Amino acid sequence: MYFTDRGIEELEKRRGEEAVTFEWLAEQLRTFVDLNPDFEVPVERLATWLARLDDDEDDE
Repeated sequence: MYFTDRGIEELEKRRGEEAVTFEWLAEQLRTFVDLNPDFEVPVERLATWLARLDDDEDDE
């Protein structure tokens, strides 16, 4: 397991049963970037990737 996977595993363990909206997720990401501006680029890349997940399927 990679170092970064530990956070993912913790998230799944602690909140895996919860349902959230993308509106809630976007607000949490904005708050995180406000508190940690050095992570703006990776968070923006993650958000863009999540937003475009279905793009490849639409092209077919």
